[in-house]
Amino acid sequence: MLFLKKKFINKHFGVFLSLIFIFFCFLISIFSYFIIPDDSQNSNQMHLSIHSMPPGFTANILEIPNPEETNESYLSAKFFGKKYPNKEILVKNFSFKEFGIEYEDFNKEKFIIKYDSYPSKLSKYQIEKKYIGERKFIFGTDSFGRDVFGRVILGTRVSLSIGFIAVLISLLIGLIIGMAGGYYGGFIDKIVMAIINIFWSIPTLLLVIAISIALGKGFWQVYIAVGLTMWVEVARVVRGQVISEKNKDYILATKVLGYSDLRIFLKHLLPNILGPILIICAANFASAILIESGLSFLGIGTQPPIASWGSMIKDNYQFIILGKAYLAFIPGFSIMLLVTSFMFLGNNLPDLINKNK
Repeated sequence: MLFLKKKFINKHFGVFLSLIFIFFCFLISIFSYFIIPDDSQNSNQMHLSIHSMPPGFTANILEIPNPEETNESYLSAKFFGKKYPNKEILVKNFSFKEFGIEYEDFNKEKFIIKYDSYPSKLSKYQIEKKYIGERKFIFGTDSFGRDVFGRVILGTRVSLSIGFIAVLISLLIGLIIGMAGGYYGGFIDKIVMAIINIFWSIPTLLLVIAISIALGKGFWQVYIAVGLTMWVEVARVVRGQVISEKNKDYILATKVLGYSDLRIFLKHLLPNILGPILIICAANFASAILIESGLSFLGIGTQPPIASWGSMIKDNYQFIILGKAYLAFIPGFSIMLLVTSFMFLGNNLPDLINKNK
């Protein structure tokens, strides 16, 4: 048995690798703010004095507590970022004086922060330990001095969430329309096919742009726009599968027993056409990520300061010819890896499903 499992895994190693990578992206999208150094909302702390720094760059950060930070709950800050983050100051040197902390910034100017900016119960050692430290910018900084690593991690959340919501919307619409047309046939099927053919004839990207403009720019508008354009493929696949299944003996038996159409749809038809649906959902997931990235690149997708891989490429593509191509390459490579994983999974799902039958 163990030999057969190893043989099965080796044969479908690419599928398991794709699943592991997708699961890894899913985990880091949930726990993003536990990982990234800049835990402000959207990792949007700007330090223009260190803009476009290379990967591995380090700097000393001195933080000044935000009085309103105490109003935020711990869970909200850890899963959605700090709404009222501490003020961050880049320092080259600092020293504790009698009335405050004297520091030298990157412009070689000296300033003093008074001790009353910090909780009175803290000693100098505790202030240094809690509010002063070295930060490493793993992927460097962008043109606004923001941490590229943090924004790439948060971009995973945007891409996975838009893929999930778009697939869910398209699945709900496609299942209802496809099942109704395939099961009832006749005049209903003609109406369904007419609607499908109309939407099918319109280029997907053009339709998404039109819906996005109609709904307005924004986070949720893009989700809805992408979802409303991807149901056609689901409906076509579901309709074809239902037509091939509805005249089989087990469906005829349910009709004889007097089961309702809703029960037939959910309990009998849906489980038997689940394989093709999963395959088309995996492909749609990849397409949704690409469409969202394209819309963000064009400026009509997710809007700043939300971290989106497409908008990161838009903000930094000019650096490709300026010797800092990594600013656009890193989010582009992230898109490629995630889309490839979903496409590879979708292309190989039929083999896995047939093996399990």
